[in-house]
Amino acid sequence: MTKKGQALSVLIVSTLAFTVCFMVWMMFGVIGIPIKKALDLNATQFGLLMATPVLTGSLIRVPLGIWTDKFGGRIVLASLMALTVPAIYLMSYATAYWHFLTIGLFVGLAGGAFSVGTPYVARWFPKSQQGFAMGVYGAGNSGAAVNKFVAPALVVAFGWTMVPQVYAAIMFGAVLLFWMFSYSDPAHLVPSHVRFMDQLKMLKDPKVLKYCQYYSIVFGGYVALSLWMVQYYVGEFGLEIRTAALLAACFSLPGGVLRAVGGWMSDKWGAHSVTWWVLWVSWICLFLLSYPQTDFTIATVTGPKTFHLGLNVYLFTALMFVLGIAFAFGKASVFKYISDDYTGNIGTVSGIVGLAGGLGGFVLPIMFGALMDLTGIRSSAFMLMYGVVWVSLVWMYWTEVRRSELMGKNATAFSLQH
Repeated sequence: MTKKGQALSVLIVSTLAFTVCFMVWMMFGVIGIPIKKALDLNATQFGLLMATPVLTGSLIRVPLGIWTDKFGGRIVLASLMALTVPAIYLMSYATAYWHFLTIGLFVGLAGGAFSVGTPYVARWFPKSQQGFAMGVYGAGNSGAAVNKFVAPALVVAFGWTMVPQVYAAIMFGAVLLFWMFSYSDPAHLVPSHVRFMDQLKMLKDPKVLKYCQYYSIVFGGYVALSLWMVQYYVGEFGLEIRTAALLAACFSLPGGVLRAVGGWMSDKWGAHSVTWWVLWVSWICLFLLSYPQTDFTIATVTGPKTFHLGLNVYLFTALMFVLGIAFAFGKASVFKYISDDYTGNIGTVSGIVGLAGGLGGFVLPIMFGALMDLTGIRSSAFMLMYGVVWVSLVWMYWTEVRRSELMGKNATAFSLQH
């Protein structure tokens, strides 16, 4: 097979493998609802249950990125997927809360697949196409939406315990398929005289920290909301689980699939322009989503009148759909920054940024639950996200937008003097 054919084959099977990994990683977003009912969990405990797999999937991203540079993506990704199969299957036998948390930590390893596949896929393509290639691979995030189609049907037909058993079989099949149709190229390996602690020194780079902040929104927020949305629809609008999952997929599906479009846009217009607009659109959507259902009474000449103000299920879903598209473009544009600025060690930096994004996906559901227990307002989840996006907009303005304006003025002054 030609080099181009191998690159295409690697991209297709890697994207498929990542879709399965993400589907497994998001499993608690659906099966967590009957588990919450059976164990009588409060919102904070439920948030922790859903976030536990996200924790290990995040923490393992940095070492996985380093091992990918050292050993190659093919062997690392295949081993990682194979390791998760027994844990996924065992989930169906869990009965106590601590069982779910412990097994969830092992199932969460599947979430580390991102920092393996991103550098593995990128190195098969020329620099001008890397944004698109990483975007296509990242479209495997749509596994979150696939989970919302498959899992509710299995829960309704056979009970929640069938979901881990079916997912274990799917993961096993994905490992075999990936191994058969992927390739390795020794030229893609990075000399590994660099130690783990040396790699972590990248965290001292202010640009890396800024990309971590962006990614904690566009990816961490995506993961958190993908997990949170099914039960939000059930609680807020009184929908049954299949309808709730279908509407929640209106956020998860574009949030995954359109990542490839974001990669192409970032190649064409640059990472900065795409990310800047993504943050503004997210900020507006989250402002509107934050408004809680409100009844207020006004004294009129004919007596008191009560009005209701709040998003109905259609407007809410439309805003979530737009937010999903914005997050998809943002996930791709942040990684375009990385491939532009850190060509030699994409694996390491993408591992660190991926870790920050994943930790966002771990912390946010727990904070969503704690805020809901504290305030009793469901939309407090969006209020929190709104604040985080605002911080990023300010940071981006001072470090990129304002700086480029000043540089432009300095350049004009310089040319006039000379």
